[in-house]
Amino acid sequence: MLRSVDLERALRFYAALGIALSREQHGSGPEHLAATIGTLVLEIYPQGSANKTLGVRLGFRVKSLVTTIARLQAINGVIVSPMQESQWGLRAVVSDPDGHQLELVEGNR
Repeated sequence: MLRSVDLERALRFYAALGIALSREQHGSGPEHLAATIGTLVLEIYPQGSANKTLGVRLGFRVKSLVTTIARLQAINGVIVSPMQESQWGLRAVVSDPDGHQLELVEGNR
């Protein structure tokens, strides 16, 4: 679970990564975003007065890192570490609009 100061902005960013978040609300809890990715559930809640989640770093495999980085740059995404070959494949680190770092790796290694 991540926290965001702007759910709409988070929705656009993660959509550019190919993650289809939807709006959910459970009982009287806050409206938030959620997506199921395989067996993982990613939720993004409003920041509110809760502790920030900036210490979280997530990793995702993407089909094409070049295409993904281009989509993120088109919405002013921040590239923390540019694309480079690594032992895991072509890799880059980006930052979402709230400052969470995401490690992106291309392929199925």
